[in-house]
Amino acid sequence: MRHLLNTLFVTTENAYLTLDGENVVVNREKEEIGRFPLHNLSGIVSFSYAGASPALMGACAQREVGLSFCTPRGRFLARTSGVSNGNVLLRRAQYRAADDRKVSCRISRNMIFGKLYNARWSIERTRRDHKLRIDEESFQSASETIQKLLPNVLQETDLEALRGLEGAGATAYFSVFDDMILREKEYFYFHGRNRRPPLDAINAMLSFAYNLLSNECASALESVGLDAYVGFLHRDRPGRSSLALDLMEELRPCFADRFVLTLVNNRIVTKGDFSQSESGAVQFSEQGRRKFLKSWQERKQETISHPFLEEKIPWGLVPYIQALLLARYLREDLDEYPSFLWK
Repeated sequence: MRHLLNTLFVTTENAYLTLDGENVVVNREKEEIGRFPLHNLSGIVSFSYAGASPALMGACAQREVGLSFCTPRGRFLARTSGVSNGNVLLRRAQYRAADDRKVSCRISRNMIFGKLYNARWSIERTRRDHKLRIDEESFQSASETIQKLLPNVLQETDLEALRGLEGAGATAYFSVFDDMILREKEYFYFHGRNRRPPLDAINAMLSFAYNLLSNECASALESVGLDAYVGFLHRDRPGRSSLALDLMEELRPCFADRFVLTLVNNRIVTKGDFSQSESGAVQFSEQGRRKFLKSWQERKQETISHPFLEEKIPWGLVPYIQALLLARYLREDLDEYPSFLWK
């Protein structure tokens, strides 16, 4: 099984990354400010426009260390990729499945089932833990709406209809998301999804978490030999890692959304960790981004029981396990792709 190594997050905006022997060197204005052994890393995410040396990019590709570049605000820009992993037969099976809309729907509906199941479980967890602080009737209504959609999702054979069911479930889920935020409601609130740019702190954190999660999923897919850019629910679009977006759907409510709620409800982030531009865009301060990434790394180390494997694994390995299960399904080693059902 893959070992969960560290991810290096470079948050200094003008940092340039180079390779020195077997070490990643972080430079700022030609001065070394950090040095990290490459063999201890599973990934590097840089929030700097300065970039990295070709030697480092080549070393990362050769050693299967994911190297991603994002803007200082967290918007994904690019990811290095070396020689494709895995055998050609797996990717041919993936491409055939992606070209067959019925097969694509069969895979996608399991992913959407997982997403709605996990969204409902998130609602139920809040009902259980904070019964006296919420409008229980609204939560019960949202939970029942999603529960009624689940059997229909598993029976759906049309991708467009499946997207409609997913949209209905997402509407019910987000209708109570603001009530899951329990502290500093005058600043931390959710009145609907907005991005590019995010206009409030919650949307800024959700977008940042989704970018990190999509990078994790893309790296996981490539590591098992799949093409992260050819998806089933998300169709082909130049420059978009569609399969990574597919894989992360079932992990959004339980991995990313609950993480954001934990940061706010446990007072890990505060109003002072954000700033607002004249255009209204809300973004992390450097201190806030560091807090977020530190907590993200800690979350990945937390142990859960995988519902299909029935083994205890760190949260950070979940995308890799799901990518492996998807590869096994495409190889016809499994009858169905088993979605991740959070418990």
